Amino acid sequence: MIRRFGAGRQDGRRYQRRPGVYAVLVRAGQVLLTHQAVPDREFQLPGGGIDPGESMLAALHREVFEETGWRIAPLRRLGAFRRFTYMPEYDLWAEKLCTVYLARPARQLCPPPEPGHSVHWLPPARAARLLANDGDRAFLSACCTARD
Repeated sequence: MIRRFGAGRQDGRRYQRRPGVYAVLVRAGQVLLTHQAVPDREFQLPGGGIDPGESMLAALHREVFEETGWRIAPLRRLGAFRRFTYMPEYDLWAEKLCTVYLARPARQLCPPPEPGHSVHWLPPARAARLLANDGDRAFLSACCTARD
């Protein structure tokens, strides 16, 4: 069973399953978060949806690069969680299946190519407080506690 974070499924509402992959990126005691300006201003772990036919690791590399401009080296899978949420950019209710990896930021090639994203290096405790969802926060906190 995959742990759920946030509100549960609402009766009578249809949800589209949306698999995604995200990264906890740690370097020199700091964590990389991406800030998304649209549709809602929020801090997130870098990552996002897996396109049809795309492997999980290919999606991880693509999404992290789009949102941060960084190339990464995945180290290990930390786990997965799910959450039910409304995605205004797609006008749909989604059951997001989120897989989280610990990864090493290898090289920044450019600023985030995806409009509306910015990169922020923060101490882990502050980063966890800023994250927009409980699942991201739980994985970041567990990962950084284990590394201490």
